[in-house]
Amino acid sequence: MFPIKDPVLVFALVAALMLLAPIVMARYRLPGMIGLLFAGAVLGPNALNVLARDQSFVLFGTVGLLYIMFTAALEIDMAKLKKYKTHSIVFGLLTFVIPQSVGTGVGLLFGFDWPAAILLGSMFASHTLLAYPIASRLGVSRNQAVTAAVGGTILTDTLALLVLAVIAGMTRGEMNDIFWYKLGVSLSLYVALILFGLPWLARWFFRNVGGDGVAEFVFVLAMVFLCASLSHLAGAEPIVGAFLAGLALNRLIPHNGTLMNRIQFTGEAIFIPFFLLSVGMLLDLSVFLGGVRAWLIAFAMVVTVISTKWLAAQATRLFLGYSNDQAKVVFGLSVAQAAATLAATIVGHEIGLFDETVVNGAILMILVTCFLAPLMVDRYGRKMAIANQQDDGDTDIRQQRIIVALADQAQSGELLELARLLRDPQHAQPVYPLTVVPDTDSSKERVKLATALVEQAVKSLAESAVPAVPVTRLDLNITDGIMRSLKELNGSELIVGWSEHTTAPEYLFGSMLEKLLADRHYTLLVSRTRHPWQTCNRLFWCLPNHAESEHGFIEAVALVRRLCQQLGVSLSLVIQDVQQDKIAKKLKQLKVTDDVSYLVVPAEQSLLSVLQEHGASDQLIVGYGVRQGGLAWHSSLQELPANIAAEFPNANLLVIYPAEPEEAHE
Repeated sequence: MFPIKDPVLVFALVAALMLLAPIVMARYRLPGMIGLLFAGAVLGPNALNVLARDQSFVLFGTVGLLYIMFTAALEIDMAKLKKYKTHSIVFGLLTFVIPQSVGTGVGLLFGFDWPAAILLGSMFASHTLLAYPIASRLGVSRNQAVTAAVGGTILTDTLALLVLAVIAGMTRGEMNDIFWYKLGVSLSLYVALILFGLPWLARWFFRNVGGDGVAEFVFVLAMVFLCASLSHLAGAEPIVGAFLAGLALNRLIPHNGTLMNRIQFTGEAIFIPFFLLSVGMLLDLSVFLGGVRAWLIAFAMVVTVISTKWLAAQATRLFLGYSNDQAKVVFGLSVAQAAATLAATIVGHEIGLFDETVVNGAILMILVTCFLAPLMVDRYGRKMAIANQQDDGDTDIRQQRIIVALADQAQSGELLELARLLRDPQHAQPVYPLTVVPDTDSSKERVKLATALVEQAVKSLAESAVPAVPVTRLDLNITDGIMRSLKELNGSELIVGWSEHTTAPEYLFGSMLEKLLADRHYTLLVSRTRHPWQTCNRLFWCLPNHAESEHGFIEAVALVRRLCQQLGVSLSLVIQDVQQDKIAKKLKQLKVTDDVSYLVVPAEQSLLSVLQEHGASDQLIVGYGVRQGGLAWHSSLQELPANIAAEFPNANLLVIYPAEPEEAHE
């Protein structure tokens, strides 16, 4: 009867475990992944034998592990990683050197020879980001300590896997000059191919084939596992390839976008639970009936990995000035053992360096650390999240409520994607897709088409887990309908499409833009999209003189920063030379510590020529819109957006007209 072999029944049981384990664990205030580990241990082949750890569990478990590494790299804030790269290097070295040194000494104490002792130390030096999904779910994945832990993971795992390759080559008699040459060249080519070749290929795909959500997801999935599968040719492990693929695609997959939501959902719903169940199935308590040595080695391995990872986290806290909660989250992220540990254990056993006691001690070490890691990250990650919310409370401008004015199906996708990028998830407010049907053209067919358009918009936003409320209204004209909806919904931002042409009535009575700008209580964003937002790799923000003195400058900075973070692009401020000191001082007051470059426009040169020189022709150009009468207002600004649009027909354009407080224009 057991183990169950019917694939339908096996999947049904696994699905039930995925559903019930987190629910049961939540009653005891424990992370759900602990329930899956426990279920795998109890129902696995070494206990009740209800489920066999067959090829399907191995396959999905491997995919789940690679998924964890991939999504961890995908969610890194690249600006912070670049800024705090020293943090990642410091932590990566500490969490490698301390466990490697102590672990080697423990191996020598148990009578292992030098190669076996060094390989044993490498098992403690590596780790798996098993608890990273918890940090992501708590909203602390972009904290500098978490970023350092994730960045340091690739360093320590790579070094540990290099130790494995060297010890295996030494034991097999392969150590010579050719071995080192092949290892160095193959690794260098492999890393370069992923970090430089994959972004180019992905950018081409998203520009020419993108638009179909399923095709984009399958493309990403194929690239991740292709990079992972090629790792063996370079002398590395698949987890390194998956992590590098995440770094390469990081900037091309917006954090709040539909594609990211699909990637996270698939991993957390299927692949990662399978991985947790497969790890739980490894536990075999019967091996500890063989004698005292098995218990001593297992106990020593568990104590060594926990104590050395704790020391590495505390040393990182002292060197980098982290809080106690941050250090404990770093410890929780780095203590779990799985992929690299299993690889070293299996290879060490195959080449005769490890006996059965070490193999089973490693399995027990994996189980203990996989139970401990989620507890630490869940407990102290919550404290970090609460502290972050308290810190952010003072800088919060106002409650965000985005309204997207839709006119046709062709343009709606790009406008909705912009709303996703600019929306702050912490505000938990829905996006309002809006269509207005003029009362003079209120036929049933026109109303039906408008309603279908906003319903399709709601469906599109739901795919990326963004709540939406559709709004369709009849009014005297489109502009009046938009303005009334803004007031009724208390909108904070309005996103509209770029108008390429001016009609005869607009020449006589004023354009829609002029009428929309008459109300200064909301932020207006006018967008023209020529290619997917994520394919841009640089944002040029054109600031007129005295922009830093405008009342809406703070809000504009917040929107541009969020756009840069979501797209993972660098920010270039295009300014006049007299502005640079003022802008830099203002950004420092606003605690904008991201890397910002300044493109100064000389007096004898035009803004358009400077943009052309710095390759803005197919990038993202953002204009700072100034309402008439503002401190930065100048008559030349009225025609500037149209001139930029004409000069750069292939660039994505966005003009931000920030809201102004009532006292600013009373």
